[in-house]
This record gives sequence, C-alpha cells and structure tokens, in this order.
Amino acid sequence: MVLFYNLDALTMTRFLQILLFPLAICYGLIIHIRNLLFDFHILPSKLFPLPVISVGNLSVGGTGKTPHIEYLIRLLQPHYKIATLSRGYGRKSKGFVEASNLSDARQIGDEPMQFVNKFEDVIVTVDEKRTRGINLILEKHPELQVILLDDAFQHRYVKPGLSILLSDYDKLYCNDYPLPSGTLREFRSGASRADIIVITKTPKIFSPITKRMILENLNLSPRQQALFSYISYGELFSVFSTDEMPVPAKITNILLFTGIASDYPLRERLERMCSDLVVEKFPDHHPYSQKDIEKIIGRFKDLPTQKKIMVTTEKDVMRLKYQEFVGYFKNLPLFCIPMKIEFHGTDKTTFDEAILKYVKENSRNSRIS
Repeated sequence: MVLFYNLDALTMTRFLQILLFPLAICYGLIIHIRNLLFDFHILPSKLFPLPVISVGNLSVGGTGKTPHIEYLIRLLQPHYKIATLSRGYGRKSKGFVEASNLSDARQIGDEPMQFVNKFEDVIVTVDEKRTRGINLILEKHPELQVILLDDAFQHRYVKPGLSILLSDYDKLYCNDYPLPSGTLREFRSGASRADIIVITKTPKIFSPITKRMILENLNLSPRQQALFSYISYGELFSVFSTDEMPVPAKITNILLFTGIASDYPLRERLERMCSDLVVEKFPDHHPYSQKDIEKIIGRFKDLPTQKKIMVTTEKDVMRLKYQEFVGYFKNLPLFCIPMKIEFHGTDKTTFDEAILKYVKENSRNSRIS
C-alpha cells in the first residue's frame, strides 16, 4: 500500500491501464464480434430512403456531439425539413417521444431539449431504438427530408447514409484503448466505418505541423476525410433574472458549475475573464436536486467578493428550468455561456460541401435551388 501512496496520478493511471488491459481486450473482442455480425449481414442493418446522417464517437464522454448536431441544423435547415433522433440520455420516459413546447429535460433529455429551445421548425424526437424511431418519424411526418442521428455510431441496426465520427483533440481515439483500460466503446478499427472524422476541441490557433502529425496517426483510408473544429463561445446572458441582468464590467470570481462530460475548454475560456475561477463539477447529465442547488448557491455566497457571478452551460440550463428551482436563482447573477463550433481554414468549406452534396444527391424532394 505504501507503494501506491508514493505514485503520482499519471503513474497510477498508467498502472491501472496495464492492469485492466486483459479486460479491455475481452470487451473489445465482444464488440468486434457484434460488429462482424452486422458486417456479414447476420444481424440486420436498415438503410432508409432519405438522407440519414449519424454523429457519434468511439469513446465515452463528451466530444462535442451536441454543437456539431447544431452546426448541421444551421447548415441544412434553410433548405430541408429536418428531424433529430436521440436516445434521450437521462430522461424519465421510455420509448418514442416527439418533443413539443410542453416538453422538458425529464421527458426527453437535456440535449434534445436544447435543440427544442434553440431551433424552430425542427422535429426533435427520442427513442432508444433508432430503427423504430425513424419508422415512427416517417409515419408521422412523410414530408421529412433529413434525419440527424445523435450519438449513434454504435447503433448499427440503422445504416446511416453518412457517418461522422468525432474525436477529442486531447484524447484521440488512435491513442486510446477499449473500456475499462481506456475510454473506447470498441476497438480503434471501428473508425473505418466513418465517412468524415472531425477532431474536436482543437486550439483556435492550430499548428499545421500538429495537424499533419494527427493525420499520420489516424491512418485514414482514401475514402475518408479528417477535418478539425474548435469551440467558439458567445456572450454571457442571464438565465433566470426577470430583467436582463448585465454582466459586471469587472469580475473577480466566477463560480462555474456543470454536469457535462468535459469542461476543460470552458474553464480555459472563463479563466481569462476573472482572477479566480471556482469549479463545482457534477457527473455528465446530472439531474440536479434541491440539495445540489443549495450547495451551489451556498458556495457562491461564500466567495469573498461582490464582483462575482455564477456560470453554467446551455445543456445544464435545460436541467435547471423547473419551477421548483427558479426561485432559488431569482435575482442572483447566474449566467449561461453559449457555444458553437467552427472549422479551421478550408475545412468549413470541405465539410459544408460534403454534407450538402450527400443530402442533395439522396433527398427525395430537394429544396436547394
């Protein structure tokens, strides 16, 4: 035991990876066999008669799927009738649900609720069984032209027409291992199913040498494209204040609280806005309780300054918009910071053209002139 106490965190992590590696191989082989059953058509994979775009990842945790889905919505919505289909992680409901103005995160999940909150005229649905979900969407909305599948890279009962795989710049799948030794849901070779691979959360200033090294490590096939995106943050806006609360001109302390998988880009952004960033971290998709809210507000009030604010994410706001929580935050400086993704250099044009070309060539009723 003394040996373990003397190990630093990095060494301990590496030791555990080695210790768990046999289990990772067993897990990876099980998923690999499952994939082979789909590849050899022993298990059915359905192709639908309209453009279906899948956005997913090989790893557990956040790679930026939600903002990339939002990017696709902004790109396609002016031209096509769109639906999103998600699992609806963390929701209390089961089966197929189509969102409405009366929906909340408990019914459909926080990410789908974010789509409802930000986009009009987009059909937002959830179903843990994607094939059933698409069939029901098409039955209810025969005019539909494009379906965006959120977090569906491993849901192989649906065969997407275009598959987009996301990988976090700080944890590339080509350097990772299957669970439990690493964070991959399957072997790295699963990336061969993707048409477009997007390296997400890259620095805004990005070295061409670094880009070239990553491309060499990815070792893509000729049919695949690798593109690079980064996060762009918008202006802070107040959440629950009845009047639009202004952001203080000078901020000494920021209390950031989140229930998302990966918050390091946001922390880096907020550290440049204040003298001291205090972080209250909850698990991904955490369902906030009254006790959690009281803890957050108590920690905020204990900060020794008047020049302080609280900040959270759009996704977290979806899990706070309940009547029982509104009163707690009334007249408190709680702000949300919106985010969207941008592509480096010519990657935006390459990505946009690839998406629009695929949809146009496979759409039943093209609306692009």
